[in-house]
Amino acid sequence: MSPQEKEAVEAFRTDVVEPSMTSLVVIDFWAEWCGPCKALTPILEKVTEDYAGKGVRLAKIDVDKNQFIAAQFQVRSIPTVYAMFQGQLVADLSTARTESQLRTMLDQILRQLPVQSEEADAEAELEPLIAMGEQVLAEGDAERALSVFDQIAEMAPEHPQVAAGRARALVALGRADEAEAVLAALPEDAAKGAEIEQARAAVALAREATPVEDLSGLAAKAATGDMDARYELAGGQMAAGDREAAAETLLAMIRDDREWNESAARARLLKLFEAVGLEDPWVSAQRRKLSAILFG
Repeated sequence: MSPQEKEAVEAFRTDVVEPSMTSLVVIDFWAEWCGPCKALTPILEKVTEDYAGKGVRLAKIDVDKNQFIAAQFQVRSIPTVYAMFQGQLVADLSTARTESQLRTMLDQILRQLPVQSEEADAEAELEPLIAMGEQVLAEGDAERALSVFDQIAEMAPEHPQVAAGRARALVALGRADEAEAVLAALPEDAAKGAEIEQARAAVALAREATPVEDLSGLAAKAATGDMDARYELAGGQMAAGDREAAAETLLAMIRDDREWNESAARARLLKLFEAVGLEDPWVSAQRRKLSAILFG
């Protein structure tokens, strides 16, 4: 190995291999005379800059000045683009010639590798705070839960879990309009998660679950079998925060007449499930009861 080759190897180790121990390094093999390289360069630079917070960085290797390095990677045509992590090539990105294609491939890689990033560090810091807010909300202290989520929102205003927690706390406090505004303010890419759908379901449910002043009187009317009264009772029970009673009322309605009012009782029950959270153990238990009625 010549002195120049040794120098090139050392530079590659410093600029590419060592950073790849913690970051995902996108290696762009290019040359000044390469037209396609010049077209691809702005895309690589823009996307890797956008993904810097995710732990991605760009290393450019001029094949004319680094022929030995290019030969080690068996580069036969340019542009050739690889991704390296912890000193190993993990993907060939050469087929990604558009911004959308490159982003899609990077997203797939980042989901599979423990790349250190500012976003991951920030997420780790937020996790226990979000869990605390969720616990307080689950315990029924919506006012305190909202205070917790408001404080977290100052750190991460567009975090979907934080926005969802704030919205559900506002719903529990009877402030559905404010909850809807919180969700509407999220950017499009942050407004697609399951937690946001759960919060939207809670808002929708709050809008149709009308509070009832005399629940006992309405319950007596519902006991006569009046389906309209039973449906109104379920709404009043949900508005009062009594999901157990609401579910029992709706399940009984489905058992007696599942087709009533175009299956309105079942639709409301499913919306209640979504608002509580489909992974919640309570929802799982209620869904088993529903299945027993429908298919038993």
